[in-house]
Amino acid sequence: MADLINLTIDGKPVQAAPGTLVINAAKQVGIEIPSFCYYDGLTLQAACRMCLVEVEKTPKLQVGCTLPVAEGMVVHTDSPLVHQSRKGMVEFLLTNHPLDCPVCDKGGECELQDMTFRYGMGESRFLEQKMHVDEQQWSPVVFYDKPRCILCYRCVRICDEGMGVNALGVVNRGAVSEIAPNHFDHLECDECGMCIDICPVGALTSGAYRYKTRPWEMKHVGTICTHCADGCKTTLGVRNNEIIRGNNRDRSGINGEFLCVKGRYAFDFVHSAERLQAPLLRKNGKLEPVSWAEALATVAKKFQQAQASGGKFAVIGSNHTSNEENYYLQSFAREVLGTNNIDHHRTGDVPALLDALSGKTDALATSADLYERKAILVIASDLAQQHPFLSFQIRANYRHHGAHIYTVTPGPVREQKYAVRSIMTIPGRELADVELLREQLKAEPELVIVFGDAIKGDAVHKLVAFGASLGIPVRYVCLVDYSNSRGASDMGLAPNHGPGYQAVAEPGLAYDEILAATDLDVLWVVGANPLKHLDLASSRAFVVVNDMFLTETAQRADVVFPAASAYEKSGTVTNVCGEVQRLKAGLQVMGAKPDLEIIGLIAKEMGQDIGIWSPDKVLEEIRTNVRGYNIPLPVIATGGAAQTTPVNGHVPLSARPELIQSARDSLFTSGSLGRYSKMLNSVLEGPGGLYSEERP
Repeated sequence: MADLINLTIDGKPVQAAPGTLVINAAKQVGIEIPSFCYYDGLTLQAACRMCLVEVEKTPKLQVGCTLPVAEGMVVHTDSPLVHQSRKGMVEFLLTNHPLDCPVCDKGGECELQDMTFRYGMGESRFLEQKMHVDEQQWSPVVFYDKPRCILCYRCVRICDEGMGVNALGVVNRGAVSEIAPNHFDHLECDECGMCIDICPVGALTSGAYRYKTRPWEMKHVGTICTHCADGCKTTLGVRNNEIIRGNNRDRSGINGEFLCVKGRYAFDFVHSAERLQAPLLRKNGKLEPVSWAEALATVAKKFQQAQASGGKFAVIGSNHTSNEENYYLQSFAREVLGTNNIDHHRTGDVPALLDALSGKTDALATSADLYERKAILVIASDLAQQHPFLSFQIRANYRHHGAHIYTVTPGPVREQKYAVRSIMTIPGRELADVELLREQLKAEPELVIVFGDAIKGDAVHKLVAFGASLGIPVRYVCLVDYSNSRGASDMGLAPNHGPGYQAVAEPGLAYDEILAATDLDVLWVVGANPLKHLDLASSRAFVVVNDMFLTETAQRADVVFPAASAYEKSGTVTNVCGEVQRLKAGLQVMGAKPDLEIIGLIAKEMGQDIGIWSPDKVLEEIRTNVRGYNIPLPVIATGGAAQTTPVNGHVPLSARPELIQSARDSLFTSGSLGRYSKMLNSVLEGPGGLYSEERP
């Protein structure tokens, strides 16, 4: 490492690495140099001139956001000359800026508002009439108010560099310059809303949040997005028991400030008019609302009757429910109902990867590895559509560290635009085409291999063997679809293994076998919708469903329990990289209960004791009994992520690996949750499709 550079900022000695910008060096000692255009991770713009500083022995003020530190440099960030310069810049920015803070959505969070309080003059010398332009709506999500724009170009850069979409640009020149969308009067993009959150003023505002509330009127709850498997932290703004907005402006969580359209806007399914608010019981062939007591008693009685007559039980779990709920559900199935006929929609072959890595350490990649490692190979996945945060990490890695990217995909993907080499493959040829990259990959210092559902069963072992043959450190990510797909597998929602991949004595029926069984007496479906695409063969089966909506499966049920969403309960989830994070309840919805409580109440009604059904108590049991889950509680309790340790030993391979199949959700779809999100269904791009990127 190069020697540190010594300098002085406002009388404080500072040591910084060569190449560090003065604006960042000042942060190291708690000194803030204000700026509008500068933003960590984006290219330098030097447009706003708010960050001017005085450097001794230089004839004029210097731009702190582009000036690298130098040995012996003496910097003054708040001298009278600097202070006067900033006052002038604020006065200039307010020349045409409308003074509408009381109605602007950015009020209370506006950087220009803050700088005006700090440096603003009592009155302006500019008396010209302010120019007015009507507000524009670029999409259901994005509104643009031109007079408020200060031309910092943050939005243009985050869309181009961060998202790789290029949906925004600058038209005209000089005083009439303005931000414009890529399709004349509307946006065609990822609709992520990053441009809105990054805007330092109220020029870009949210279609979901505008004119509804103020920041200080909301309760801010940090939890985990309930859509894809990337595990992004989202901070819900809740007012009067209603989610008003989602963002992660404090950059907590593994995703920093990044959120996709689902994480930032697709929380509205929670407030859908179609949410179930009371248990339903089939009477005279129709589902009718009943009390919780009647519904629970009916289910408990039916379960006990089926047990007494030696009936056949089956359970289908969810990849959206929490680790605690999944663990408790499989315990109920195996200990109370006495069945291993339990499964969930499996979207990636995690067991095969863990088995192939048996005896190896440090072989499972974290989400941070996709930003830090020097080479990445993407196999059979459209990351920008299916795993937007992982795609964002790879783009940032390429921009900041020059990572070498390789792709082997059946169609064009965003990563091809900056890949060292891309191969178009066809189903079944993925491993053969990966072999074509051998010599280039062997020359890399390290590698992360990211693979989708096309690689499963024996192919996973062959892929790991290929990685081992390269002679370099290799880490792996087995992609799965939903917010807790990895946790569902780890917690034992499988017919052939229990929690921590412990083999069961007598494997039960797999997902499709459960639905095809003609002799099934009881089917309990928790947070899933298997009958959307398949029929239930057993006409005599008593069907119990836990769900938020009256899905196709719920319509077939004899009893339906209204379940709480991930935003309404506490617990933990495990993301695609095996990183465990904590859910935190942000609100309550009338009539709904968490699945953990529903399972516990049924057990109580049956007179069975399988432990206290509080999330903290179940997590303690998980940490004790599930291999790899003895994670440090302070890390996740404070909003961090703790990666589960790899299972060191043989893992029972997935029963019926052909059942492992991604749902092929795109950026604008998310299973049943996406169906009930008005925002996802309103964007022009939805539902979209995979491998639809333009070729580079």
